[in-house]
Amino acid sequence: MAGLMQGKRGLIMGVANQRSIAWGIAQAMANEGAELAFSYQGEAFGGRVAPLAESVGSDILVDMDVTDDAALDKGFDDLWSKWDSIDFLVHAIAYSDKNELTGRFVDTSRANFKHSMDISCYSLIEVARRVAPKMTNGGTILTLTYGGSNRVTPFYNVMGVAKAALESSVRYLANDLGPDGVRVNAISPGPMKTLAGAAIGGARKTFRHTEQNAPLRQNATLEAVGGTAVYLASDYGNCTTGEIITVDSGFHVLGMPQPDNL
Repeated sequence: MAGLMQGKRGLIMGVANQRSIAWGIAQAMANEGAELAFSYQGEAFGGRVAPLAESVGSDILVDMDVTDDAALDKGFDDLWSKWDSIDFLVHAIAYSDKNELTGRFVDTSRANFKHSMDISCYSLIEVARRVAPKMTNGGTILTLTYGGSNRVTPFYNVMGVAKAALESSVRYLANDLGPDGVRVNAISPGPMKTLAGAAIGGARKTFRHTEQNAPLRQNATLEAVGGTAVYLASDYGNCTTGEIITVDSGFHVLGMPQPDNL
């Protein structure tokens, strides 16, 4: 342990299980000395998160529903009763009806479009508004995006639009909060075998395709994404804000598949 996060406190939002990207980030932060708190939504997810939190020495779990302002306020009030300041926050929250992550984007329903944007994008703004004042010595807000935000990806559909809005929000929040010493960035991994990723149609084919064609011939790992998060939240990331950091083994630089796969 190099101790890059020693003395820093952070909230991790979005851990579903041990394969979650948020969990990979939490482990990396804990390994570097960070003190962690975790949010969850409802008892079912709370039961999953509790043993994981305990494994990294955390006993701070707060119930937060990002679609309910009152519930969000209560969750943060519970957190502030334990901490009077915070140094980083990881927002790893997104949602869309999995039935609309197959087929055509043109068939997206109004209800699911609004719901997806609310949870996947607007929640970052609500969370940033609440945590930034508690970053009294500056801090970092991190979120997660995906390359389907700016390039058409099969079946990603409305999530691509939501992630595009999320990335734009990162830039605007970075500008708003920068004078207060708060940095806002996003990490964009390639396809990963997570609970959320499995909901997207053709996920296995997409995973194999990127693995076979990325310059490094592999997909991103939880360790690689976690290490990138540590850099951004540590003092080494002090001059990095408003960025979308891609961690996809170079797949995003390609214009076509490798010759053997054409």
